[in-house]
Amino acid sequence: MKFISWNIDSINAALTGTSTRAGETREVLQKIYELKPDVLAIQETKLSKDGPTKKHYQALNKMFPGYQVSWRSSVEPARKGYAGTMYLYLDKYSPQVTYPQIGAPEPMDDEGRIITLEFSNFFVTEVYTPNSGNGLKRLAERQVWDDHYREYLEKLDKQKPVIASGDFNVAHEEIDLAHPANNHHSAGFTDEEREHFTKLLDAGFTDSFRYLHPDEKGAYSWWAQRVITSKQNNSGWRIDYWLVSNRLTDKLQSSTMVDSGKRRDHTPIMLDIDL
Repeated sequence: MKFISWNIDSINAALTGTSTRAGETREVLQKIYELKPDVLAIQETKLSKDGPTKKHYQALNKMFPGYQVSWRSSVEPARKGYAGTMYLYLDKYSPQVTYPQIGAPEPMDDEGRIITLEFSNFFVTEVYTPNSGNGLKRLAERQVWDDHYREYLEKLDKQKPVIASGDFNVAHEEIDLAHPANNHHSAGFTDEEREHFTKLLDAGFTDSFRYLHPDEKGAYSWWAQRVITSKQNNSGWRIDYWLVSNRLTDKLQSSTMVDSGKRRDHTPIMLDIDL
């Protein structure tokens, strides 16, 4: 099966926008459709609490014919039009869809950050992990989130194997970002965030990309949108992951990034696995 995951940074802009960036985003969506994933996970949809509009559904049906849509938005008391996640999956599948609450600090559980699909012999789940924020103002809450999220994946893993993707908002090792020496106190590369990601892997999960590419440098999934030269200079971070239960590692076929051209910010990541 083929899985793709992408932090899209506003699906409304992608589907209805007229800017150059919106056009670039639609080009990436077209490329994703041509790759024919069985499942597409999307983070940071930024939709209203009512989810996709009729216009959004029309655009999705046109761009992804033959796919079903499941979504989750930020709801009060969380901020409106913030975070949010979505799945598109082929019509031939009928997974059970759940929208878990993990007991995270308020209002994280209401920010639409996790959706899980249960198939007959495995789970597929996506996450948009909270960012620790400017000045690391949310770092303490982020660590509590990480503990509860790890416990959630462990609970799933006891039932059947797990395939987890998303924007985890952490570069795990120095090899996972272009300038580690300058970022040890930056959100996404603090010792605390990296240690919690290590704990997640130690709980029975494998970073599929690093498993298949143990020494590859310069492979990133995010480049600062506000820095015009970030992608040209490949000054990136790898903060998006496909994790799998350890017992699935022998079934991994490939774990790669999808080229998003000139578009900065996140690029999609793709997993091929023999299930």
